[in-house]
Amino acid sequence: MTLAPERPATGTRLVDHFEHGLDAPICLTWELTYACNLACVHCLSSSGRRDPRELTTEECFGLIEEFEAMKVFYVNIGGGEPTVRPDFWEIVDHAVAHHVGVKFSTNGFRITPERAERLARTDYVDVQVSLDGATAEVNDRVRGAGTFDAALRALRNLRDAGMQDTKLSVVCTRENVPQLDRFKEIADEHGAMLRLTRLRPAGRGADVWHELHPLPEQQREIYDWLVAHGKGVLTGDSFFHLAAYGDALPGLNLCGAGRVVCLVDPVGDVYACPFAIHDRFLAGNVRGDGFGSVWRDAPLFADLRSPQTGGACTRCSAYDACRGGCMAAKFFTGLPLDGPDPECVKGNATGALAAVADGTRPAPSQDHSHSGPVRNAPVPVTIARRPPASPCDESPLGAGRDPLTTG
Repeated sequence: MTLAPERPATGTRLVDHFEHGLDAPICLTWELTYACNLACVHCLSSSGRRDPRELTTEECFGLIEEFEAMKVFYVNIGGGEPTVRPDFWEIVDHAVAHHVGVKFSTNGFRITPERAERLARTDYVDVQVSLDGATAEVNDRVRGAGTFDAALRALRNLRDAGMQDTKLSVVCTRENVPQLDRFKEIADEHGAMLRLTRLRPAGRGADVWHELHPLPEQQREIYDWLVAHGKGVLTGDSFFHLAAYGDALPGLNLCGAGRVVCLVDPVGDVYACPFAIHDRFLAGNVRGDGFGSVWRDAPLFADLRSPQTGGACTRCSAYDACRGGCMAAKFFTGLPLDGPDPECVKGNATGALAAVADGTRPAPSQDHSHSGPVRNAPVPVTIARRPPASPCDESPLGAGRDPLTTG
C-alpha cells in the first residue's frame, strides 16, 4: 500500500504518514447486515432488523473486487450478526478467492461444529467471538439470556476443529473490568487471543454509556493490565486515550477516522469511523461512483486528513500521547470534536460533560432495533434503551438458503 501522492509525509514517524491518509484503508469495517438475532443493550449500530435496501450478493461481490484492485488486505466483517445473511459464506469465499482476507465478528450462535470445521479449512479467515462478561450473570445482562453459553460453545467448536487465530472480543464495562484475568484464562483455554475494546456511546450504547462505561479508577486498572500483558492482548487502538497515563499502548495511538479507517454499512453508505454511524460522518455511498471514489475524493475525508487544531487539548502535557482521544466518543456525548475525550484521564472533560444539557446530545441517525420481543433478550435490572424508530421491519431470520450449504 502506498501513500497518497498529493499528501507528502510531514515527519518521520509512521503516525505522521497516516495523518494524511493512505491510498486505501488499512482497517476497513464492513457491516453486511443490520439483522441480528440478539438485542445487546450497547450495540453500536442499533442492530436488530434487516434493512431491505442492503447490498445484494452481486453488489457485495463487486465491492470485494474493488477492494482487491485497491489492495485492501482484509476487511472486518460485522453487523448485526453477519452469519444470518443467507449468502454470508458465499461472500467470505469470494473475498478469499480475490485475495481479501476476512475477519468476522459473531455472537457464536451459528458456529456449529460443521461450520467450525469449514472455517478451519479456509485460509485468510479469522473469527472473533463476542463475550462481554466472564460469567453468565455479567454477560447476559448486556447481551441476552443464553449468550454466554453460546459464545463458549462456539469457542469450543472452533478450538476442536483446529481453527487458528480465533479472537475473544470483549467490550470493557464497569461490570466486567474486574474480570479481565478470567477473560484471559477463557481465551487461553480455547486457544484464542483476547481482544479488548472500548465501550462507545454510539447506537444503543448511547443509552447505557453513563451507566456502563468504566469508572475513572477502572480506566487506570485497564491501562495497567494492558501494560502488564503487552502484545499478548489486542486492543484495536481502542484505548489510545489512556496513553496519557504514561507509555503508549501497542497500536496506532491515533484517531484514524477517514485517514486509515472507515466503515461500509449494509446499504453501501461509507462512514469515516465504525463507531460514528451518523449523518455527520457520512462520506458517500458505494452505489454511486464506487468505494474508491468515496475514499479518495469525499470532502469529509479531505477535511479529516487536513491538519487538525486539537483545540484546548494542545495545551495539555499529554496531548502528544493521547491526541485528544476518540472523535466518536466526543460527538455522541455532546462534546466538541476539538475538545477532550469524555474519559480523559486528566479529568479535563468533567466540567464539559456536566455542562451538556439533557436532550442536546446527538441522537443516532437510524435505529434498526427489534420492535417486538426477542428470544434472547437481555435481562438488565436498570439499563434502559430508546424505543425503535426505524421503518425496517423484515425478520433477520427470514426464509432463505441455509448458510452452511451455500458456496
